[in-house]
Amino acid sequence: MLAALDHVQLAAPPGTEDALRAYYTGALGMTEIPKPPALAPRGGCWFRAGAVQLHVGIEQDFRPARKAHPGLRVTGIDGLAARLTAHGAPVTWDDDLPGHRRFYSEDPVGNRLEFLQPH
Repeated sequence: MLAALDHVQLAAPPGTEDALRAYYTGALGMTEIPKPPALAPRGGCWFRAGAVQLHVGIEQDFRPARKAHPGLRVTGIDGLAARLTAHGAPVTWDDDLPGHRRFYSEDPVGNRLEFLQPH
C-alpha cells in the first residue's frame, strides 16, 4: 500500500550542480542533504525543506521537464514569488485552479516547478 510520497526526482545536465545548489538553497531556501556514498559518484544533488525532498540527478542526454513537474504547496506565496524574482527566476501566475493561488517557475536548467497555496 502507498503511504506517502518520499521524494521527486528531477534531471539536469552534467556540470550544473553549483547552479542547482544556488537555486534550490538560495532562491528556494531548501537545505542540501548528502547523497548516500554509493550514489554520490553519479553526480547531482538532493534537497529538503521540512518533509519535502527534491532529488536532482544527472542525465547525459538531458531535456528539461516542461510539462511534468512537482507541485509544491507553500505558505506565503507572494513572498516566495518575490524571492524567486529577486534571484532572477521566472514567475508566471496562473488563476485556473479553483481554490488556490499558484504560479510556475523554472530551475536554472529549465525544469518546470509549480507553487500553490490554498485560499
